[in-house]
Amino acid sequence: MSTAPIAGQCDRQLQLLRAFIVPVCAGLFLLAGCDASDNGKTSGPSGFDFYVLALSWSPSYCEAEGERANPQQCNGARPYAFIVHGLWPQFEKGYPEFCDEGSQRVTRAIEDQMLPIMPSRGLIRHQWKKHGTCSGLDQDDYFDAVRDAHASVSVPDIGSTDGTYKTMSPDEVAQAFINANPQLEDDHFAVTCDKRRLREVRICMTTEFQYRSCPQVTSRACRRSSVVLPPVRGR
Repeated sequence: MSTAPIAGQCDRQLQLLRAFIVPVCAGLFLLAGCDASDNGKTSGPSGFDFYVLALSWSPSYCEAEGERANPQQCNGARPYAFIVHGLWPQFEKGYPEFCDEGSQRVTRAIEDQMLPIMPSRGLIRHQWKKHGTCSGLDQDDYFDAVRDAHASVSVPDIGSTDGTYKTMSPDEVAQAFINANPQLEDDHFAVTCDKRRLREVRICMTTEFQYRSCPQVTSRACRRSSVVLPPVRGR
């Protein structure tokens, strides 16, 4: 009995199988690549291009969160205006995050040092886990960098302390920062907002804390014509 017909059938089946598998595998590979580049985030330690110093208007956070807000930040005696939300390593597009899930908890001593500018222990711990672990620095050096970055910015006094709400345009908020920091330019930072309130000022810096341009950050600036600044809390 001849085996030639059987061999021919096997060859044709193998060719059909290859024709199906190769495009499918290539498609899966491309999908995996697109996912990584589209979200712009990585979870492993790697080099980064610059920092964003995020300064949050604390009264907006307290009002927006209501009863869920951190009592240490929102119900204490100290009147908080702009506070440090975080110092975030950034790529030109995207950013790294949670680069070491097994990192040690922030020490109590570091938390105590940071509370004057980051008035929430939970915030301090979260910022270390999400952003600090991607800086390539240990805890002491990272939080030293946070303090140095904050100290390099003159934060203008733009809020009210008499319980009244203030309305400003995002451009007016930006101009107040430029007036207080002559080296700061429009393409170095972004003013952000929610549906009605001022939320943050995000300033782009080199690792030596020099201002620098950051198109992706500034492209997400607030587009509203005006924002509300809830009054500074505290007694």
